Amino acid sequence: MKNYIDLIDQTIEFPTREFNINENNELLFNNVPLMEIIKQYGTPLKLSYLPKIGEHIDNAKLLFRNAIKKYNYKGNYTYCYCTKSSHFSFVLDEVIKQHVHLETSSAFDIPIIRDMYERGKISKSTYILCNGYKQPLYTQYISEFINEGFNCIPILDNLKEIDFYEKSVTADKVNLAIRIATDEEPDFAFYTSRLGVRYSDVNSLYLEKIKPNPRFNLKMLHFFINTGIKDSAYYWSELSRFIYKYCEIKKICPELDSIDLGGGLPIQTSLQFNYDYQAMVDEIVESISWICNKNNVPVPNIFTEFGSYSVGESGAVLYEIIDQKLQNDKELWYMIDGSFITQLPDSWGMNQKYIMLPVNNWGSPYQKVNLGGLTCDSMDFYNTEAHSSDLYLPIFEEATERQYVGFFHTGAYQESLGGYGGIQHCLIPAPKHVIIDRLEDGTVTTRLFSEEQNSSSMLNILGYNQPVSIQQEEDLKAKIELEIKSKTKLASV
Repeated sequence: MKNYIDLIDQTIEFPTREFNINENNELLFNNVPLMEIIKQYGTPLKLSYLPKIGEHIDNAKLLFRNAIKKYNYKGNYTYCYCTKSSHFSFVLDEVIKQHVHLETSSAFDIPIIRDMYERGKISKSTYILCNGYKQPLYTQYISEFINEGFNCIPILDNLKEIDFYEKSVTADKVNLAIRIATDEEPDFAFYTSRLGVRYSDVNSLYLEKIKPNPRFNLKMLHFFINTGIKDSAYYWSELSRFIYKYCEIKKICPELDSIDLGGGLPIQTSLQFNYDYQAMVDEIVESISWICNKNNVPVPNIFTEFGSYSVGESGAVLYEIIDQKLQNDKELWYMIDGSFITQLPDSWGMNQKYIMLPVNNWGSPYQKVNLGGLTCDSMDFYNTEAHSSDLYLPIFEEATERQYVGFFHTGAYQESLGGYGGIQHCLIPAPKHVIIDRLEDGTVTTRLFSEEQNSSSMLNILGYNQPVSIQQEEDLKAKIELEIKSKTKLASV
């Protein structure tokens, strides 16, 4: 029987820029020896490889710089990070190192951004694009930012939102954006997105509520496609429709000079992934330029708000196979020491596929398997690859060998969707989280960001370990002292 490395060699071109194996047939991820990480920290284990974040941001900037030069595009490009993809401080700190800007989705993003400002990570000139449907606390925070001189642009999601800023913003100038509600994909449950202002209302919103107010400037239109930037008739149709609308509004609104292209570039979810990033960005820039020139309108500055593309490929989750179960003649289960439902919720809720590879034993024969998680839910499994209907892993002897597997490019959304630090299905604990970085000389460094969640934290959340008051502590202390005195007295008798 062939070995696992033979299966990979006949399936894909291997090694890749990210993945290779060493002389011990153990996996390297961005040239980081994963077995060494496992020996140090154990499993289950979440990893964040920070250099990947800067690499992707630099690459996106280069893509747009090349396209702008190619088509002699007269507008500027600005990279914004979509904070909802990952709110962790080490992610935001790494993102900001690349001199980019930020896009928010919730009121609770704003205290994070204020903290970054107070720590000197950003300045008031940093763009803060505020997206999403906004409740009063969110609009209050936005208004405070604008009044304090931050470069904050609220993206209007409905016709009433602007009323909050009329009442609460005292700044002389308020830059605004409008999110336009795009049509969803043909197979989606709804025809038009629930978010944004419909096309037919954009003109009246500008003419009736923005233009008459001398403090308000409409600077940007926002475009969002939930499926991201894909080379499909649907994407190009919606983008063209949006740019034509930009041209229409620009003719009646001279201060309008920017567009925000929401919905980001895809990340690699298979080792057979094939996506021409430069060709897609070229076509976007060319399409915008062509439509604007056709309508005798200056091209807009381009903003993007890449989230998954920024952080997705920096993440990984490592598990140990803790048991093998043959449930019938053909269904062999490898049981992991974690859960897909709680730790990789996109794999369960959206049938998302990730790059899955064994960490060790690449020189061993392989077999078809199913991977099962620890919860009691029948849906806690993973049994197909993005490029194959089957899943294969090395054969190993439980008595003498240990087998580890890794899921890669998991850095976006999973902690947020899974409820990091909270209560998970079947009380499966959140795994350890390790941050990997490199020094300037290339030396790999690791540090533990968080320990595995313990039972005490879960019991506190569930109300079992309620903190006691000072008086209760004093009463308990007095009771223990009294019991000790009583036992001492009895012993002496």
